Parts: sequence; C-alpha cells; structure tokens
Amino acid sequence: MPSAEASTDADTTPVTAPEQSAAPADDPDCQDTLDLRLSEELVAFIAEQDGTRPAEGADGERRSTPVPASTPKDDLLDHVGGWGPATTPAGVFQLVPVRIERDLKLLSRWMNDPAVAAFWELAGPETVTADHLTPQLDGDGRSVPCLGVLGGTPMSYWEIYRADLDPLARHYPARPHDTGIHLLIGGVAHRGHGLGTTLLRAVADLVLDHRPRCARVIAEPDMRNTPSVSAFLSAGFRFAAEVDLPDKRAALMVRDRALRAVL
Repeated sequence: MPSAEASTDADTTPVTAPEQSAAPADDPDCQDTLDLRLSEELVAFIAEQDGTRPAEGADGERRSTPVPASTPKDDLLDHVGGWGPATTPAGVFQLVPVRIERDLKLLSRWMNDPAVAAFWELAGPETVTADHLTPQLDGDGRSVPCLGVLGGTPMSYWEIYRADLDPLARHYPARPHDTGIHLLIGGVAHRGHGLGTTLLRAVADLVLDHRPRCARVIAEPDMRNTPSVSAFLSAGFRFAAEVDLPDKRAALMVRDRALRAVL
C-alpha cells in the first residue's frame, strides 16, 4: 500500500481553483461520476449482500430471489461487503468491494486527477492502480478496497483496513481491532460541499455498528491538508497527535466509540 495519505485528501477543492467546486453537467472530466450509474453486475452484487439476487420471471419481469449466504474473504474486518447501505443526509450510501475487472478503468481515471494524484501518487496507466489494488484483493483481508456508491452512483473510493495490523501501528499506540479508513472523492462535482464529512461520519458509524470489537476508527491525513483534517473533525473525529510517517507528517485522527454520541 502506498502512502497512508489515503484519506479525504481529494475531498476538497483548492481555494485557488474555485471553478472546480461545481463542475457543469457537460464537463467531460466529471461525466464518470455524474452520468455513471450502477451496472447490472454491480446491482446484482449489492442485491447479493442483501440476501437477494435480481431474476426474471416467466413474464420477463425482474424479481429478487434469495441467494445462499457467501463467505467473504475479509473475516479480519467482519465482512465489509455485507454491511449493507446507510442512509445519510446526502442519500443512500453503500460500500461495495472492488472488482478489478469491473472497476479498474474508473478507479484509474480518478487516480489520474491531479487533485487525487497529489496525495495518492498513483497516476499513470491502469497497471499502476491495478498494482495497488491486487495485494489487497489477494491478501488476507486486512485491507478491503471499496467503491462508495451514493444514490446509485459510484463516486468515491475507500480502503477499510486493520490499523492495528498495518505498518501504521508502529507509529502510534495501537489497540486491538483499531480500524482505519482511507478515502478519495472521485469527481470534482462531489468535492467542496461537505460531502466528505457526511460520508466519513457514515462510514465510521458503519465500522462501529458492524465491528463490535473495534473501539476506535483511525485516520492519518497529511498535516498540510487542512481541509482534510477539518473534514475529519466535523465528522466526529478528534485530533490525537502529529505522527511522523515514512513519507509524511500526519495528523492522527481518532473517532472513539465511547464519544460517538457526543461528537
């Protein structure tokens, strides 16, 4: 995994480029998030997580039928793919585990956005993004890459990972089952409107709801990225410390289960 600067760093638009805060609908640079809707394969995957699979009846009408429960690989994270949707002020949101054959083109496009590349450092051909995803997908489940689907539109990329099993644990007093989150917002039309804060809170709540052994959600944005740090603070995280990581000086952000109701 590259730099742990995989948080909300791409979720804000620089003040020097206000034209990015609301891209027009005909802007080809944001068509992938404004116009891209769930493919039938992605719809089927989400239905499977809810225990149903779209099917066609004798009359040709699509219906939902039960499917056998699967055994996800991500046992270390309590089956992220089965967490289901969350209702947020911005709409219904769901984490959908990445499939390279389905999602690589879109994710590579996002990684080549200069605002994203500045922190993720994954710009280049699709193989660069594939090389980042493959160790997670082929690993033991301690990090799960996901698409963030909001209102039927894939619009963000997330990594849900075991912070206590990550190299990050060497740089802070980790506790068992600490869970980390990395985030990027894929299209400029979704940046700069507080959406990162809304989704950070929703995903942190999903972690705490579905990982009962996890007492803390962890993140480590670059100290220089004040909009990112601000988004975490607004989402109920607290600033715990400055941490020197191999490639940056990070702000250790923590959302405590014990403080969940008050922050």
